[in-house]
Amino acid sequence: MTRRGEGVGITFAEWANATLNNGLGRYDKAMAAGRRATAYDEDLASMCWSLVELIEAAARCGKPETATGAHDRLAEMAGATGTDWALGAQARSQALLSEGDTAERLYLEAIAHFGKTRLRVDLARAHLLYGEWLRRERRRTDAREQLRTAHSMLDVMGAAGFAERAARELRATGELRATGGTVHQRTTPARHEGLTAQEAQIARMARDGLSNPEIGTRLFISARTVQYHLRKVFTKLGITSRSQLDRALPGAAGAREGSGERPDHRGRCRDRGPRRCRGRAQGRSRLMARAAPWMPAIPSFIVRLPSESTTIP
Repeated sequence: MTRRGEGVGITFAEWANATLNNGLGRYDKAMAAGRRATAYDEDLASMCWSLVELIEAAARCGKPETATGAHDRLAEMAGATGTDWALGAQARSQALLSEGDTAERLYLEAIAHFGKTRLRVDLARAHLLYGEWLRRERRRTDAREQLRTAHSMLDVMGAAGFAERAARELRATGELRATGGTVHQRTTPARHEGLTAQEAQIARMARDGLSNPEIGTRLFISARTVQYHLRKVFTKLGITSRSQLDRALPGAAGAREGSGERPDHRGRCRDRGPRRCRGRAQGRSRLMARAAPWMPAIPSFIVRLPSESTTIP
C-alpha cells in the first residue's frame, strides 16, 4: 500500500486508534498505534497529528526516549509552519516532558495558542493535561478550575472518552460526578461513607475489572500504591476480595438495565438467563461511535479502527 503512495490512509487510521485510546486511558495501545501512524513519513501534514498522540501516550507510559524523539520531529515542523495550532501542539507536548515552572509555562502557552484557533478539542485537551499536572502537583483548587473547563468542553463536543478522563480527575480532587453530564463537589456523604475520594475511585475501577497496573496508569500512581489503597478499602467496607466490591459499592458498572447480566470480578459478563452477553463483540463498534464526533479530519473511507493485521484496500 505504501508503495502505491497510499500510506496516508494507514496514518489516519492509526492516528484515530491512538487518539481514541489516549482518551480512554489505554496509553500502551495508544503508543503502539502512534508508532505505526508515524512510520510513514512521506506525508508530513498527516503525521504531525499522530506525533502529538504518540508523545502523550509515551509520556504516560514512562517512555521518555520515544516521547522525546517524537517531540523533536514535531518541534521541527512547528518551527517551520509557525501556526498557532502547531505551536500549541508543540508547547503542550513539551510540557508533558517538563517539570516545575517550565511545564506550567508551556501548558499556559499551549492554551493561549489553541485559544486562537478553531480546534476547540485541542484547547480542551490542553486544559485537561494542565489540570492533570496541577493535581499531581497537589494544587487541587487550581486543578479543579482547569478540569471543569476541560470536562464542560469535551462533554458538549461528545468526546466521551476524554470527558470521562476529566471526570475521573475531578473525582480524584474530591468532586463527584452527578447526573446530567456535570460534575459537582461532594456536599453529602457517599453511600460508601468512610472512603476517601481516591479510595472510592480506585474501588470503582477495581470493581469494573481493571488490574492494579491499569489503575495506576490512569491515576499516575504505582501498582503498589493501588494495592495499599485497596487494602484500606476492603477493611472499611468489611470485605476480603475484589469480587465482593460489586455488592459493597453502589451502581455495578457494566450491568445492563433489565437484562439480568452482571459483571464478574474480572469485568466479564455472567449470563443469568437465556440472553448471551454480547459486550465484547460490540466493543469495537461502540468505541468508534464514541470517537466519531471529535475526529472530523478522518477521511470518510475509514469506517473502523484498525488492528495489527488490518489493511485498507
